[in-house]
Amino acid sequence: MYSRSLSEPPAVPSITTVISQASSDLGGWHSYMAANAVVKDPRLGPALGSPPQLRTLVKEASRASERYRDEAAERGTRVHYYCEQVALRALGLPEQVQLARESLREHGEHQFADRFDEWWQLYQVEPIAAEITVWNHQLGYAGTLDLVARIGGRVCLIDYKTKNTDRDGLVKALDEKVVMQLVAGLKAEESLVDAAAGTWEPWAHGDAPVLLGVAVGQTEVRPVRANPAVLPQHWYKFCALRRVWQTSIEAAQAGPALLPIAPPPAPSHAAFPSGAHAAPGPAPAPSAAAAAPEAAAGPR
Repeated sequence: MYSRSLSEPPAVPSITTVISQASSDLGGWHSYMAANAVVKDPRLGPALGSPPQLRTLVKEASRASERYRDEAAERGTRVHYYCEQVALRALGLPEQVQLARESLREHGEHQFADRFDEWWQLYQVEPIAAEITVWNHQLGYAGTLDLVARIGGRVCLIDYKTKNTDRDGLVKALDEKVVMQLVAGLKAEESLVDAAAGTWEPWAHGDAPVLLGVAVGQTEVRPVRANPAVLPQHWYKFCALRRVWQTSIEAAQAGPALLPIAPPPAPSHAAFPSGAHAAPGPAPAPSAAAAAPEAAAGPR
């Protein structure tokens, strides 16, 4: 969630929150990570004859995907921070490039910085703004763009994604959802000037001709351009997901969706225990015909 200033409460969802409304089936991946963790655990052999030890291994392995996700997020934060510092240095602003590179080196991730520097020089990136927050009032969302830069004389909106390397030594491909993220940034209406004061200005790059997703890996950096022909469809998809987010909030606030229900009232005969019978009442009065059968029959 984003707010208009540091002193105001959150008002709109982030671009990534909106995109996350699109469901992703990760069940197979979670299962693979758990199974892989068990197989590679050196304690597996000694534990085979001990059910308690096996249960411990399985319990720990079940969290393998969560650990992987958390570690990847932390690595992504370090890589993004380095990329930001490089841009700030090029802009002549206060930066911590060496500190950011040292942090990557301490985690055995300095190759990300090396490949990024090579890409930066090869593409002759001229930064305009780094980590810029944007806002859209009409639809109601906000987000932070990694970089606005000029490359080859053209203004580009850029989003970095830290990616692993495949078996062939190539950086893994970007998810197409990055197009939604970039087009949402393109459709912004304002950009943040001062967070403390809550000062904003009209978004100056809503007509940027190039939207770039940049996969930053340890072996290479691979930029890809969002296809201009499909931007309207990805924008419509983003708008639909924004409505999903809103209706989900409204449904949650409307009250409980499921209510308890009692069984229907029991029928009256159910008041008697099984096998019991009601006490007989008084015998009905005999009819006139039954009381005088001979008279009813007539003379013989």
